[in-house]
Amino acid sequence: KVGDTITITVTCTQKFDHNKHMIFDCLCTNQDGLKVIGGEAEVLAPTEKIKRARMAMPEITISDRDARYRRLFGRAQGLKPVTAAFVHPCDINSLQAALSVRDTGFMVPVLIGPEARLRAMIDQHKLKLGNTRIMNVPHSHAAAARAVELARNDEIEALVQGSLTTEELLREAIAPQGLRTARRLSHVLYIDVPTHPRPIIITDMMVNIEPTLPHKVDIVQNAIDFAHLMGVPEPKVAILAGLETVTPRMRATLDAAALCKMADRGQISGGILDGPLGFDNAVSLMSARTAGIRSAVAGHADVLLAPDLESGNMLAKQLEHLSDAISGGVVLGARVPIVLANRGDSVESRIASCVLALLVANQYRMRRLA
Repeated sequence: KVGDTITITVTCTQKFDHNKHMIFDCLCTNQDGLKVIGGEAEVLAPTEKIKRARMAMPEITISDRDARYRRLFGRAQGLKPVTAAFVHPCDINSLQAALSVRDTGFMVPVLIGPEARLRAMIDQHKLKLGNTRIMNVPHSHAAAARAVELARNDEIEALVQGSLTTEELLREAIAPQGLRTARRLSHVLYIDVPTHPRPIIITDMMVNIEPTLPHKVDIVQNAIDFAHLMGVPEPKVAILAGLETVTPRMRATLDAAALCKMADRGQISGGILDGPLGFDNAVSLMSARTAGIRSAVAGHADVLLAPDLESGNMLAKQLEHLSDAISGGVVLGARVPIVLANRGDSVESRIASCVLALLVANQYRMRRLA
């Protein structure tokens, strides 16, 4: 399996001088000394010595995508499932995700949408509704309003976006009588890249389009709190920009410098901040040293703060689509966690986001009980 250390032993057991024919016994064992595979190899050796140029051997990559999802899902084992509103799940991916996350035991879904349309999809795709509740509303606007009302009345503990737009759902959430708190809403993406030694949190790729400095204070604090939840006691936050030096011509560098000083003064707590940093210097210690950057964050970042939504969105999607990364995301800063969906999200990715929402909702529960 992935992560095993194997030892291969080749022993010559027979040699025939008349035709240079040899038989080798081959044994492959793992780190526990257990046999993985074995067998015999027959070799006809050449009669003259042959020299060949060294060949460039291909690299072998083993995908452990399922194992990485299982590790993430394992964080939710033993937690009480949350009641979650799946808002207007009127496409097959959203509906399958709701029923799949129900089957995992992570959530108790409440489907909010046009009941006739939902039941027709369930029959068409031969899905099992079981005792999953449907709340009948006429359209997506009404579904968003109903879901927010349920959350405000503490009847549900999470919202999950279905086939309505992100704007439709968040408009209701941030309305004066919605789900606002003292903290600004922001999105965190938990992404596990197979070529990187640890998962990374990217923020904000889905909510704040052009965040100002005060907005970034809340965005960073939300990400730090989330990193604590994911088991990072003192997350290292890299504030990304196109340059590593501060210049008035690039606002992201000024914001980075201000955020770092605010962290020094205790206005942002729980993490270590550094910036401005380029992406390469944030995640690669070698790149940081080559650039002459030495800090606790450079090369070791746990959290990446993008300058704006565009750059954060492109960065996240490049990692997801070009590096076989797995990911899940959740919106923080509201009274309940909110899961937003991309059209191309797989069912596994949607379940991963629901697991993150469960972890956040469980933390909110603990705070209420404290």
